[in-house]
Amino acid sequence: MASGENGTGGHDRTALDEIDLTGELMIAASASRAERLAAEQIDEVLLARRGPERPERSED
Repeated sequence: MASGENGTGGHDRTALDEIDLTGELMIAASASRAERLAAEQIDEVLLARRGPERPERSED
């Protein structure tokens, strides 16, 4: 049964978004020469994901 058929499609999308975000943060961290990403660098990654085509999600 497909996930959309049993009403869990939203959970799947959320999980995929979290996986994508984690990947983007890992890429940013590996490209950085510092041992850890600064808060400003993390903010850049997060804000880049929330462009005009991806508005901030409201909690349902």
